Amino acid sequence: MIGKARTLLKNIFGYQDFRPLQEDIIKHLLAGNDTLVIMPTGGGKSLCYQLPALVYGGMTIVVSPLISLMKDQVEQLHEDGVRAVCLNSSLDNDEYRKNIHDIKQGSIKLLYVAPETLLMPATMKLLDGIIINCLAIDEAHCISEWGHDFRPEYRKIATVRKHFPNAVCMALTATATPRVQEDIKNNLGFDDSDAFIASFNRENLFLEIVPKTNAYSQIIRFLEKYPDQSGIIYCFSRKQVDELAIDLETDGYSVKPYHAGLDDKIRHTNQELFIKDDVRIIIATIAFGMGINKPNVRFVIHHDLPKNIESYYQQIGRAGRDGLRAHCLLLFSYGDSQKINYFIEQMNPQEQIIARVHLDKLIGLAETDECRRIPLLSYFGDIDLVDNCGMCDNCTTPAQEKIDITVQMQMFLSCVKRTGELFGVHHIVDVLRGSESIKVIKFDHQKLSVHGIGKHISKKQWLHLSRQFLSKGLIEKEAMHGSIKVTQKGNEILVNRDVLMGTLALDKTPLVRAARLTEAEYDSELFSRLRMWRKQIADKTGVPPYVIFSDKSLVQMATCFPENSDELLQIHGVGSVKNKKYGASLLKIINVKK
Repeated sequence: MIGKARTLLKNIFGYQDFRPLQEDIIKHLLAGNDTLVIMPTGGGKSLCYQLPALVYGGMTIVVSPLISLMKDQVEQLHEDGVRAVCLNSSLDNDEYRKNIHDIKQGSIKLLYVAPETLLMPATMKLLDGIIINCLAIDEAHCISEWGHDFRPEYRKIATVRKHFPNAVCMALTATATPRVQEDIKNNLGFDDSDAFIASFNRENLFLEIVPKTNAYSQIIRFLEKYPDQSGIIYCFSRKQVDELAIDLETDGYSVKPYHAGLDDKIRHTNQELFIKDDVRIIIATIAFGMGINKPNVRFVIHHDLPKNIESYYQQIGRAGRDGLRAHCLLLFSYGDSQKINYFIEQMNPQEQIIARVHLDKLIGLAETDECRRIPLLSYFGDIDLVDNCGMCDNCTTPAQEKIDITVQMQMFLSCVKRTGELFGVHHIVDVLRGSESIKVIKFDHQKLSVHGIGKHISKKQWLHLSRQFLSKGLIEKEAMHGSIKVTQKGNEILVNRDVLMGTLALDKTPLVRAARLTEAEYDSELFSRLRMWRKQIADKTGVPPYVIFSDKSLVQMATCFPENSDELLQIHGVGSVKNKKYGASLLKIINVKK
């Protein structure tokens, strides 16, 4: 069966070969084994159930959380000549009835439904007489209460399996810590041997984290490097989204806002404009993006700090899905972490502990002097790490020279002890810098000998130093309230007066080097003409441009200059259906250029 799958891979989807793990996953599934797939965004998860669906004789059910996600995949499958439908509230009565009719006739290979729709008695009755080969659960992290996007309906999907005893089950996600992975397997009854875990490393994403100084100026300088490119800017609040959208539009940028406070129709319209390349930049809260599969997003900017590493990873994962290089910039300030702390304080005690641990991990990523990918990937249990990725600001900037920070360490640890080891980092820093805040006065800490001894060091630098003391095991943070205590190791280094080497935080200016689409030399003029042609076709057929062809396909055309139909079939993403539909037009454009 894998031989048939290989033929379909080329003829239907236009791919020359499988991507890492895809062939092993498909073999495992076709052999009748349940399969858990943990694969980064852009790694090719969808193909792992779409291709077997074409090999099977019956139908594959795909559980998907968002209407936009279903619509996107169904449109792309139709372009490739695959019979796929969805059942959701966006369909009018005629279209819904037609889809029901086609399902009953047995002509549909893939059915996309939300978990709520699948659990309905009417849906179960509809599927009673249909041969179901596979139940594929997309965004499977929603099953776990330890996931960042838990949905109760997802946990109920396990009960549906009893209705399809002969169907193999596949669960797929891009963001799952080891704990979430175990929860998914336990809920669905998978064996450990059923898991395929790819590296979480998105090698084509350039990661950059810089201190937020003047956010608007920093964003403008960044955008100047990416004219006419698609991107997303994430903000903490709706107010910030609206203000930034107005400012950028005033300055001539093609932007639209997106957040839960907007009217549903406006929000949907703005998303469609972005997907169809009619608007270049979306400015959004976290409400945006889960259902977006737009592959040519060339940058993601975080105007504010996300709440945890999972959110950060998921959001930067919306960039560079076509495999071409993309740039991810995070503007970091400790003030943003205080905003998140405020919301954490509104949670119940158990949730606070988890949220604070997650926030600390994210701040550690922002403050690290080592390769950004080390703390990012190790968070997900990915142990295949390198010392220098060559695709983050720390690895492409000369390492900061280490200095003697023994005196600063002694000041900090002494202050922790003299305040009774009952306070968090920010209070310790306030005391060291001589603050006379209400809290400092309340506890008479202005009378301590350590009060003001570190005023020559900025707050940012003290916070950066504290992270180093934490990572070196000199202090530890109490999970519930965040109070700092000196460890045994910290006490020993104080008594022995050992020398400690480290770094003082320095302001870094954004690198903002434009990310090349590819290392290959391609004809930019031809690429532009192909993009214009693609946009015209997409507008005429009512689908997003990337559904016609991805940027990766157009770049290859503008690099290889295919001369005939056979050579066009060697281009990534050009299958037999698309070649028949668009081949003549493409060759005409390419040959005119030549």
